[in-house]
Amino acid sequence: MEKLRKIQAELKAPKNQRNNFGKYNYRSCEDILEAVKPLLDKHKCTLTISDEVREVCGVLFVEAIVFISDGKDSVHTKAQAGIDPNRKGMDIAQSFGSSSSYARKYALNGLFLIDDTKDADASNTHGKGAKSTEKSWLNKGTAEFKKVQTYLKGGGNISKVEEKYRISKEVKELLTK
Repeated sequence: MEKLRKIQAELKAPKNQRNNFGKYNYRSCEDILEAVKPLLDKHKCTLTISDEVREVCGVLFVEAIVFISDGKDSVHTKAQAGIDPNRKGMDIAQSFGSSSSYARKYALNGLFLIDDTKDADASNTHGKGAKSTEKSWLNKGTAEFKKVQTYLKGGGNISKVEEKYRISKEVKELLTK
């Protein structure tokens, strides 16, 4: 589908979420959906996502199926994620929801050719090993964000902050109001 090819080329879904425990940035299923909605409208396509809970050889998992259609043609992708109903710190609904979100994210990645080879899900060491020289994202609402706000209100320079952090346009606007 030509329309899908155009959406794949135009889609920008940056990793604007931050896992402070693991010290990595990531994109969520919701981030991808938010970025793709205007492109779906522009190219007159619809996107649907469905989940099916399955069990194979005693392993429980969610299979997400993502369909894109222009009214004539449709294409779909699938992705799976295991479910651990005994996951520590989660009730059963949260465990299923987490697996659903994960499967949906990777089905969307497949459909829209979003490369996650540098995604923390694939390479996360949870703080063990070599330190990255890449600047971390400054995310709104974090302790770092509040420190930067205080610094700037006290006469600090945004360019100094940008030397230390990667800052999205939205966060920069919040800081420079």
